[in-house]
Amino acid sequence: MTPRTEEAGSSGLASALVEAGALTSDWLPTFKAVPRELFVPDRIWPGIADGTRQATLVDRAKDADAWFQAVYSDIPLTTQWDDGQHAGDGLGVTPTSSSSMPRMVFSMLADLGVQEGHRVLEIGTGTGWNAGLLSHRLGGANVVSVEYDEDVAKDAGENLRGADLSPLVIVGDGRSGHAGGSPYDRVIATCSVGEVPRTWIEQTCPGGVIVAPWGTEYGGEHIVRLVVGADSTASGPFTRSSAFMRLRQQRTERPPFSAYFNGRKWPAGGARSTTALSPADIGGWLQQFVIGLLLPGAFWRVERYDDGSYTLWTYSTDTESWASADYVPKADRYEVVQSGPRNLWDETEGAYRWWEEQGRPGFERFGLTVDGDGERVWLDSPYRPVPIRNP
Repeated sequence: MTPRTEEAGSSGLASALVEAGALTSDWLPTFKAVPRELFVPDRIWPGIADGTRQATLVDRAKDADAWFQAVYSDIPLTTQWDDGQHAGDGLGVTPTSSSSMPRMVFSMLADLGVQEGHRVLEIGTGTGWNAGLLSHRLGGANVVSVEYDEDVAKDAGENLRGADLSPLVIVGDGRSGHAGGSPYDRVIATCSVGEVPRTWIEQTCPGGVIVAPWGTEYGGEHIVRLVVGADSTASGPFTRSSAFMRLRQQRTERPPFSAYFNGRKWPAGGARSTTALSPADIGGWLQQFVIGLLLPGAFWRVERYDDGSYTLWTYSTDTESWASADYVPKADRYEVVQSGPRNLWDETEGAYRWWEEQGRPGFERFGLTVDGDGERVWLDSPYRPVPIRNP
């Protein structure tokens, strides 16, 4: 690919991001000065469609045109699988590091609202592009980035030096932040959390901002923008949908199917019923988010069949309860089986009905407060907490 073609690819991406409202005029010079290509390795797995799946390997050495096309497309690029244990050209089991979708990168930077002189803490260095953008805008001395994976941090450091940028890159547990550089005016996480670490709030100035992807155990995730108070609390709204890799120390291990049945065959003594609520109606990202808010300690899996039908399984994390709901195309009622001390399908349906009763609110009506009592998600106002069930 010629330099002129590469420049056209960069300009095309910039135009698309500006048109989408993600890349604002104050960040445009930085976008041009810190090209994404300097932070992308030669071997990548481009994201496709919904942003949570990957296409086949693109190797710059074998197809430079395809590589540049991927780099200057508005898609995430997986750069590591299985915490670095994956080898070969195929897909790994779990993506564990990436170059985030440019639209999300600049939307989150807009949420962050940095100003000249601000000090920023980033959690999750990844390829280093986000830290590089911040360093160009604020100066390397004002940016600290924490990365848990030593190899990822090493590669990011090389990328940053190659771009003549010099933020401080720390290898460590992102939950701990970096006290040596605090207090910070802004904190940004490029990995998702299910619980905002208190240290991030403690290391942020009063009036400072924390931007992070926040998701429930059940599913669904959105970006939250928290403003830190003088009393070491933080509160703010969700700003946009997201799908980030989880902070490694907050990952959860899912029990296998067998843990719920103790050797018994389905229906394993479960109570049968039917429902008019289609499993298809609760599978959206927003619906997962809402159900997850009201159903802590639960998660789901899907078992698909050749005829287009499937079974939606819901499980409690303590392995004591489970529910199955069978989706059949064009049906008007669906078979349900529930077992254990929690009637998980009833809880799921109750959460969905609550959402309907509130007028089917979008993510922008929800917010999060973090204080000494823990975390509370609210609807429209911090004084209207979502009625989370205590399992």
